[in-house]
Amino acid sequence: MGIVFRKRKKIGPLVLNFTENGYSSWSLKIGKWSWNSKTRAHRYDLPGPISWKQDKSRS
Repeated sequence: MGIVFRKRKKIGPLVLNFTENGYSSWSLKIGKWSWNSKTRAHRYDLPGPISWKQDKSRS
């Protein structure tokens, strides 16, 4: 298993995601709700290490 470089830059509710190849995607996070531009998925953080996710393609 290889090592993967990832970096996140937060600017208020906007999160920019970077990989070793450069810019990857952006996310919007407001409270426990978030949306990712690459996967187009909505995610809601639940208590503990659990989250609920709804893909754009399945709605």
